[in-house]
Amino acid sequence: QVQLVESGGGLVQAGGSLRLSCAASGRTFSFMAMAWFRQAPGKERDFVAAVDWNGGSTAYADSVKGRFTISRDNSKNAVYLQMNSLKPEDTAVYYCAVRPGYTRRTGANEYTYWGQGTQVTVSS
Repeated sequence: QVQLVESGGGLVQAGGSLRLSCAASGRTFSFMAMAWFRQAPGKERDFVAAVDWNGGSTAYADSVKGRFTISRDNSKNAVYLQMNSLKPEDTAVYYCAVRPGYTRRTGANEYTYWGQGTQVTVSS
């Protein structure tokens, strides 16, 4: 059974940093694209960042470009999201997602496996 477990969320002041981790188990994810999405209260789930199967290509939402960095370690079946210069509008539940394809996508419906999410709260 496929399982994705996020960690690293928490409460941080504006301008601070957090690093989210997502550990995948149940199958080999080395040949699958991985991504992060987020959902704020009362809003839809939005794309944040994605990385292709070998880390060679990444994509970011305009709102996080230059502040967030996605990376992956296939030897650990893990994907990470380094978040710097956090803003109150970054507050949301962050979800890890995996799609059974080599290339990264930005649409939530392109991803098959999802984690339970980790809360990130940025205070002003």
